[in-house]
Amino acid sequence: MSASLGAGLLTLVATPIGNLGDLSPRAVEVLSGANLVACEDTRRTGRLLSHAGITGSDLLRVDQHTEERAADTVIGRLAEGAAVAVVTDAGTPGISDPGERLVQRVLEAGFEVSVVPGPSAPVAALVVSGLSTTRWCMEGFLPRGGAARAGRLAELAIEERTMVLFESPHRLEGTLSDLTEAFGGQRPIAVVREVTKLHEEVWRGTLSEALDWIATPVKGEIVLVVGGAPPTDGADDERICTLLAEAKSTGASTRDAAEEVARRLGVSRRRAYRLALEL
Repeated sequence: MSASLGAGLLTLVATPIGNLGDLSPRAVEVLSGANLVACEDTRRTGRLLSHAGITGSDLLRVDQHTEERAADTVIGRLAEGAAVAVVTDAGTPGISDPGERLVQRVLEAGFEVSVVPGPSAPVAALVVSGLSTTRWCMEGFLPRGGAARAGRLAELAIEERTMVLFESPHRLEGTLSDLTEAFGGQRPIAVVREVTKLHEEVWRGTLSEALDWIATPVKGEIVLVVGGAPPTDGADDERICTLLAEAKSTGASTRDAAEEVARRLGVSRRRAYRLALEL
């Protein structure tokens, strides 16, 4: 698809996660040609546009509180033939940032969606971590606490793919402690701080070592990259059946539930499917 925006087209535009030099020429071209720029923070986006030499842009706030309501405005402008660009404060829209629901609404309304790829904190942290990039998953922020947090940690403890998580400085120590308790202290981890910024830092080690390292206060934007669990076929039938029941309770078919649990626990699909049939 052409780099320029067309009538009735919504374009997701990745913006720098720290270094303004990462704003691509194509991103500048698309933002310059947009009739409307949907953004998470109008002041922050205004400064970015000014840096790129773009003035007079029509900005619309689209954050976690306004995304559903703003979607109606965006769809209305698209229906008029407007070219709409979407940005967030940093990185690629829709990745732990507003944009996902907006895209769904626009597609449901019959309009096209395109993307100008670029900076992404999860991908940047993953590739610099030194951990496996063959298979990985984006987990974003963990639930704050309670049963939701405990349940997520239990799921991730047996996740074999490399995991990427976000965390804030003041909650980092608690999260590292919870990860160590759930995963064991020898699980490898990379703590990526202020990626692409002046004080960029990548710390690599094990979870138990990370707890010692965190004794020094940490500031800035943080991404955690955690190694996956070693594959095993040693899960007992009770554990398999518990996860099968959870999967089926969400509406998964017997086959889909078996495949999902087999992947998570590292057991054979045949064994998981046999137990699913017995439930």
